[in-house]
Amino acid sequence: MASARVPLDEQHVTEPGGRPLPALHPQRKEERCFLLYAPPPEEDSPAQVEEFLENSQFIYEDMEWLLALPHDKFWCQVVFDESLQRCLDSYLRLSPRGTDPPPLYSSPAVMAMQHSLHRSVFMVFLRMATHKESKENFLTPAVFAEIIYDNFLFDIPKILDLCVLFGRGNAQLLHKMIENIFHQQPSYYSDLNETVPSIIQVILEKCGLQSEDTGATEPLKLNTHLRITTMTMSEEDLSDLVLYLCDTCSTLHAFLDIFPEASSMFHQHGFLSRVSSFYEMAVPDLEKAVKKRHFTKWSDLWRRLCHSRRRIVEITHLLLQHTCLQPILEGSEDTAVFVDDLLQIFTAFLQEKRFLVDYDEQYPVADDISLLQQAFPHLDETRTSYLLQGLESAWTRAKAMTDIPHKGELESLLSHIRDLLPDLGEGFLMACLEEYGYDSELVINNILEEKLTPGLARLDRAKPRPKREALPSVLSSRSNVFDDDEFDVFNRDQLDMTRVWKGRKQEENVRDMLNDKQHITEQRDQYDDTYDLNQVGANDLDEDDDLLTRRPFTTPQVLSTGRQSPEEEEEDDKEEEKVKAGPRDHFLQDPAVLRARADARRLALQSRRGYRPPPASHVKGGPKGRGQTQETVLDRRKKETNKSRGANHNRRVMADRKRNKGMVPS
Repeated sequence: MASARVPLDEQHVTEPGGRPLPALHPQRKEERCFLLYAPPPEEDSPAQVEEFLENSQFIYEDMEWLLALPHDKFWCQVVFDESLQRCLDSYLRLSPRGTDPPPLYSSPAVMAMQHSLHRSVFMVFLRMATHKESKENFLTPAVFAEIIYDNFLFDIPKILDLCVLFGRGNAQLLHKMIENIFHQQPSYYSDLNETVPSIIQVILEKCGLQSEDTGATEPLKLNTHLRITTMTMSEEDLSDLVLYLCDTCSTLHAFLDIFPEASSMFHQHGFLSRVSSFYEMAVPDLEKAVKKRHFTKWSDLWRRLCHSRRRIVEITHLLLQHTCLQPILEGSEDTAVFVDDLLQIFTAFLQEKRFLVDYDEQYPVADDISLLQQAFPHLDETRTSYLLQGLESAWTRAKAMTDIPHKGELESLLSHIRDLLPDLGEGFLMACLEEYGYDSELVINNILEEKLTPGLARLDRAKPRPKREALPSVLSSRSNVFDDDEFDVFNRDQLDMTRVWKGRKQEENVRDMLNDKQHITEQRDQYDDTYDLNQVGANDLDEDDDLLTRRPFTTPQVLSTGRQSPEEEEEDDKEEEKVKAGPRDHFLQDPAVLRARADARRLALQSRRGYRPPPASHVKGGPKGRGQTQETVLDRRKKETNKSRGANHNRRVMADRKRNKGMVPS
């Protein structure tokens, strides 16, 4: 029997024949053949369902038998049984992912068996990643690290598959499991360091992009040697490309979400700049190819492509969160370095406008900048303003690309749809295009699959295009001050040509024109006598008192004797009351009130735009000889650096410039 509290790698056991053997020895494993895993059938065929249930039942029983073995027998079986490793590898490769489409049927027996087998396989991997099960059952950490690495019990592809398969609901267990593997065997960090560039390179090559250098500064470019594009490759190749992209993005997102310690390694390889460039160059081409080419699995490819886009944005956010934002919020000693790194990344994103808009839609950049302003008061407002302006420009470009198409583009869309569906009316098709954002492929797909909205489904499919009303002529709709006069040639067929001449009228001079008083005679003949018979004011019923009522007599001040009459005292009292009451209207308001209101409006506008007022200045500082605070020293340095921006404060710079050129003797 093995002695207590001795690691398994140092124990020895005695076989029935009396021969001692190490506890970990190939002869101690049980002869058992583990079957390869097969995924659930895609069709509801009784024969296929029965075959899947039988095969999965055998694997499930083998997994449960393995888990029930004692510590030494378990590790002998795991290390020396190759069929077991092939069985586990087949499950990691072929087990359904979360991005796979749901089955066309729902067999309770198949779902129950898949769930039970899924749990058993996960428990086997969890036990394989544990080097100490109890005080009596454990392996030496160094030996455990050598066993799992040399026997390929775990490698980077397996760890990635474990995250994407078992991450939902088991994130904490997986994190402890992967953390223990990397902690006990640091060689996995080296393997991951070599895997990251290969992941990026494979994606780029599959999409027709290449990068000769794996450094972060090398820009992506179109592969001139690869002539096959997304529009010319076969349906099978395009489907494989979309499936690979979807699986890769989902796997990387699950791995970084469960094991964020690996984020720094992805960041060191320039993953953010590469993935944003890939997104900008490849994703629109893939979208165009999936939309324009009529494949049988169009909806599944489009769903996977949208999922890939979302996962790329989430991967970017995870990397930024763990490599930049989190150290800043935790108050790291190198906060300024992390802030500058984050601003440089966002500045690089300004070139990838499509990617930047999609990222900002899911994770607003303004919120991150606001966090930076709170955590780092000395943030450069010029850089943040530049970033926000670039973001606004990217959104403007994105909105412009989704506007309603022009007449020629609309006719092209209608022609494209009618080539496939000639029986539909143009009026019905125009309503469908307007409903689905002028996406012709989406319109065709929804019409063929009978997935139109209720409003479109009620329309007459033979509805013609509405006729345009004839526009009125310009002459009939014009408006002019000379309309309908005697010279309106557009409304009159005949004119009095005697009143039309070119230049000065014949036999006319200035003296005759001035002596012509005919217009005065015409004015006399046209005298208006309408009111000649009216006696204005003669019939007014005025009373005698009204005619005699006048303003009360007021004694001039020069002639007054110093005493005021009762009427004057009453008038003075009324004036004093008016003065005390103040003006009734507010024609002239208090300038201080107006300034306060203007400041409030300006602050409200700035807050809506995400602007934060600059921090208070501490340039003045305290008395000399008592030392100055850090804020005072920084503000004085900033003032000294930036004093040449306005007015004539750049005299020192210009003087140094003249002196350097020899214009002024030093």
